[in-house]
Amino acid sequence: MTSGRFRALILIIGLLVTAGCAGGRPDVSASGPAETFATHQIVAAAHPLAVEAGREILRQGGSAVDAAIAVQMVLTLVEPQSSGIGGGGFLLNYDPEANKIDSYDGRETAPASARPDMFLGPDGAPLQFYDAVVGGLSVGVPGVLRMLELAYQEHGKLAWARLFAPAIKLAEEGFPVSRRLAESIADDDYLGMMPDAARYFYADGKPLAAGTHLRNPALAAVLRKIAEGGANAFYSGEIAQDIVTTVNQAKPRSGGMTLADLAKYRAQKRSTLCSTYRVYWVCGMGPPSSGGATVLQILGMLQRFDMAAEAPLSVTAAHRFAEASRLAYADRDRYLADPDFVKIPLSGMIDPGYLAERSALIHDDRASPDAEPGHPPGDATIGASQKQFEPVSTSHMVIVDREGNIVTFTTTVENAFGSRLMTDGFILNNQLTDFSFRPSIDGRPVANRVAAGKRPRSSMAPVLVFSLESGAPLYALGSPGGANIIDYVAEALVALLDWNLSPAQAAALPHVLNRNGPTILEEGRGLEPVGAALTTMGDTVKFQPIDSGLNIVALGENGMVGASDPRREGVALGD
Repeated sequence: MTSGRFRALILIIGLLVTAGCAGGRPDVSASGPAETFATHQIVAAAHPLAVEAGREILRQGGSAVDAAIAVQMVLTLVEPQSSGIGGGGFLLNYDPEANKIDSYDGRETAPASARPDMFLGPDGAPLQFYDAVVGGLSVGVPGVLRMLELAYQEHGKLAWARLFAPAIKLAEEGFPVSRRLAESIADDDYLGMMPDAARYFYADGKPLAAGTHLRNPALAAVLRKIAEGGANAFYSGEIAQDIVTTVNQAKPRSGGMTLADLAKYRAQKRSTLCSTYRVYWVCGMGPPSSGGATVLQILGMLQRFDMAAEAPLSVTAAHRFAEASRLAYADRDRYLADPDFVKIPLSGMIDPGYLAERSALIHDDRASPDAEPGHPPGDATIGASQKQFEPVSTSHMVIVDREGNIVTFTTTVENAFGSRLMTDGFILNNQLTDFSFRPSIDGRPVANRVAAGKRPRSSMAPVLVFSLESGAPLYALGSPGGANIIDYVAEALVALLDWNLSPAQAAALPHVLNRNGPTILEEGRGLEPVGAALTTMGDTVKFQPIDSGLNIVALGENGMVGASDPRREGVALGD
């Protein structure tokens, strides 16, 4: 989105805002429990060591993008189950001087060998999910390093090599295995099947225990090469050859990635997807992420309801949210995929008139059956709808530097430990299983079918929120969590914008989810009365444990407040 267009939209829509409306800058004069107050700069991410690395880069005069690179490199080491240089991501960067948002797409691509039926078995039926995941077949061409290099070229300040120093030092000297990493290793049924991963994550045949001092000299060597040679050192030469060899020799299923696939990978800049919600301007990623569009659809369908009049997660609030989510996911499953391969009615999907029609399907006294996709205005590749399992993993960070530049960045290797393949000290993704396993249904092509060079649909949803009246940035947030990411972020936005909750309160709020199926309520959080009431309204309700990982920063006139989801081990640190 260009700065001129951004200013014009803020001005035009801002004139429509009545003087009595809420929506001013959040009160960040002090931090509450589990929150960090900062006046100059802040980092909120999934692991304390990564946050400390990012803050140190900011203290050295680095930009928000500089700090994001440092955080990602440390996360590759200390949180390998969630993200790393063998994966991909989506990043939004807000530049206050230019009044501009840049959207960076570092999503993995399918290699040239990929074909639409690659996840079908000999009988023509889709493979079981983990049969497809484990091994080389699921590995997409990693994109995060190319994306970070592109963002650095446009917004970096410090020397590239300096950004890798914290991770190199930790990899060489070692770090204590966290409780979450230890639990992830112990809970995984497939990691021990892969020789390189087994040697690293197990000791004497047993999963590493929390507190174990773990070194990764192989990763340190890789990071040194990238620090010296840029992303090219990853996408060509010895590292690239090691990736290709690992993928092609993998068991039980090998892949067909080549050196040419790595060499031709390019990160892309995408148009930022923005829309209004009450007196706010909400911006997110466009396709191939489904996160931005689906979050905006949920908010657009809630627009006609006075959500502020409801207590957080009252029966009515939970019901409305679940119903809006049900409808939005129906559209997502039909229309959203890689825009370079399919026509997507994107502007129609977030058109206020269309969303008002969809919202009219929500009734306060009864639940709806599984929703059919709507018919948004605009040309589209009209195909079959296909739900796809997306397991819980991924990581998110929010960073604000002294100049007011803001990064909100979701990064992933997809499933926990990705494909379970490890090479040169880092995990390779299983991102290709984010494609639909079925290329067509009843003779109609699925938009998110596999194709060579195509990017699989994602649910990642980094978000920025601005005041319509002043144009000032108010919130930056995002979350891991597979297909649940969309609801985690949308619910947090309702909590922040309608219920005036603080970042810590919004991050800790019990979750209500609906991916166009049963309504899922977070287990053990006191939502049983809500579940009973929803059941009497005709809804199918399930209780499940939830593993969101929201990171949220609120920006006010006096500074900023950051908070990290208590369900994981993240923190916010600032100055």
